[in-house]
Formats: sequence, C-alpha cells, structure tokens
Amino acid sequence: MLNHLQISALDLRLTLMAAVLVAMAVVFHMLSGAFLTPENLYNLAQQTAVVGIVATAVVLIIVARHIDLSVGSVLGFVGVLIAFLQYSKGWHWVPASLAGLAVALVVGLYHGWLTAFLGVPSFVVTLGGLMSFRGAAFLVADGKTQPVTDPDFLALGGGLDGALGPTWSWLLAAALAVLVVHNIAARRRSRGRHGFSLRPLWFDVLLGAFLVAVIVGFVALTCAYQLDGKPEAQGVPVPVLIWGTVVAGMAFIVRRTRFGRYVFAIGGNPEAALLVGIPVRRVVLKLFLLLSVLVTVAAVVSVARLNAGTNSLGSNMELYVIAAAVIGGVALSGGSGTVLGSVLGALIIQFLESGLLLLDVGIGTRMVIIGQVLIAAVVFDVLYRRWTGDRTAA
Repeated sequence: MLNHLQISALDLRLTLMAAVLVAMAVVFHMLSGAFLTPENLYNLAQQTAVVGIVATAVVLIIVARHIDLSVGSVLGFVGVLIAFLQYSKGWHWVPASLAGLAVALVVGLYHGWLTAFLGVPSFVVTLGGLMSFRGAAFLVADGKTQPVTDPDFLALGGGLDGALGPTWSWLLAAALAVLVVHNIAARRRSRGRHGFSLRPLWFDVLLGAFLVAVIVGFVALTCAYQLDGKPEAQGVPVPVLIWGTVVAGMAFIVRRTRFGRYVFAIGGNPEAALLVGIPVRRVVLKLFLLLSVLVTVAAVVSVARLNAGTNSLGSNMELYVIAAAVIGGVALSGGSGTVLGSVLGALIIQFLESGLLLLDVGIGTRMVIIGQVLIAAVVFDVLYRRWTGDRTAA
C-alpha cells in the first residue's frame, strides 16, 4: 500500500510526527480547556519561531556530523549587542542589527575554521563558545538590561503591531494555497513526462486539501485573536512569517543547490566526499557561517519580542534547538535529516512545554519530562531506521 501510494519512510515519519502533534494538542486541550484557544496558539506560534529559525540550520550542522552547543550563548551575545547599540549608543536598529550580524559571522568563522581546518572537534569548540559568549553577553552591557523602543524593530518580534492583520493574512493564505496546488500538479506532470508511475489522483487531491486546510485553519485562528483596544484582529504574526521564509529558503538550499547536496554527502561519508572532489572544509566553514546568519535573525526576533536585551537571552536555547532537530528526525550519526522535520520537532517541544505549563506542572517536572521525551525520540529514531532500513533521508 505504501509503495502504491509512493510514501517513503521519510514521508511516513513526518506523517507520524504530525499525528503526534495533533494528539498532543487535543489531549492538552481536554485536560486544560485552554490549549486550542486562538490566544494560546497565537502566542505559542510566536514562541516557537525563535527555536525554529535556529533549528533549521542546526539540522544541517548535525547532518554534516558536527554539533553547535554555543547557539544560545551566541544568540544572547548578539542580541544584547544589538540592544546595547540602540539604547546606549543611539544607533538605528538597522545598522545595529548589521553590526550584530558582522559579530556573529566572526564567531561563525572562528568556530568553523577551528573545526574544518584545524580538525578540532566541534563539540569542544562550541562547548567553549557556550561559556565564553555567555560571559561576553554580560560584558557588553555590564549585565544591565538594554530596553529597545523603536516601533519598527519591535514589530519584528510580534506584539501589538507585529502581525499582518486579517486582509494580508488571508491574501497570504490564498497565495500559499495556490502554491501548494501548483506544486502537486507540477509534480504529477513532471513524473508523467518522464515516464514514472503516478500516485492515485484521489491521494494527491486529499493531500492538497489537507495542506490547504492546515494553512486556512492557522490563518483563521490568528485572525480570531484580537488584542484589547485594537480595531481589527492580529492575523499572522511577523515572527511566524520570518520563520516560514527561513524554512522555505533552507528547503531550497537543501533540495535545489549543490551546497545542500554536498552537506548530505559529507554527512553520509566524509572520506568518500573528499575523494570525489567535494571541498569538505569549505562546506563545513560555510555551514557555520550560515548558522551565524540565522542566529542573528533569531536574536533580532527574540530581542524585539522581549522589548529588551538581557544577559539571560537565549539561555538553554541550544538544548531546545538540538532537541527539536533530533525529534524532527535528524540522525546524530549524520547524513540524514529534514528541514520540515525541524519545524515539527520545534512545534512538538513547544506544544509539550506550553501544555505542561497550562496544567501548572512545576519547572523541575517539566525539565524531567522534556528530557525523557528527547531520549524517547532518539530510541524511536534508532528503532524506526532499523525497521525501514532508512539511512539517507534528505
């Protein structure tokens, strides 16, 4: 049946994850009565965006058989620097953000050079970075909170004016729905043109209808949430729009560029990749630079969302990001993972934490549960790959 419908082991895994996500939402709503409300889902989507943005790049880092434990500290360092330049130095938010990006790229170049060209294990390099850049975040502003007030900057983090509004949200939903239908139709035409077997038409119709329903449902929920004193509903939050743009861009890199294929080739077998002429060192260095760019984007969103840069910004972020990647199906041994999986993984982590919070579960118990869920995800990954024989999902 799976072969007839052309459902791969990867497709099946993502479907199972989506089913788990739905089941979690239903169970938490039944227990709390407040999980599936527009207000909670709106805020949950914004909270997940920061983790999701960084997780898309961490997926590729792990696929290439490396790790980055410093993303939370670097995010905090860059975020505090951006806020410091705005509040204490009077910079406009655009040059302040570009300065933060420049610093993040220097950090990525440092980590990438030590890892790729000197051969220092990325675990050791970024473990040192975890400590060093958390201290640097403190030194930038002497541990003082740096508030930001620019309304254009604050809109990037959501909040009062950080949403598209109903009109633009529904226009976006319509455009995405057309894109989904076009992609499914184009895939059928392409396979038919090259003589490959086609999925049953009813299956593609149901798949398209489901994806369109998800898009419409999400937009309807965000348009049902209205803040006091505002004449219209919020609509799609800007952080979610940024996250979606990052996911689309990373998916394009993975599927449509030589660089993306190089990453998976290196993760599958670094020695073989080197022998066939892939510039392994340069690719690894570019990976760390790409991660630096997305960490900066996440730092901007995070500071804008909190209206300030604080020394604790990004604390434990590396744990949530790696957990999202692993739950999303990334093999810690490298060579296998998906950008879409990181989206579902980030949502599962955030659904779990938000649901436990609504049930008034203490922080200690929440940490225990989330940690065990991470272990369970790795166990499931091992058993699932043994069952399917999947080694190279991309």
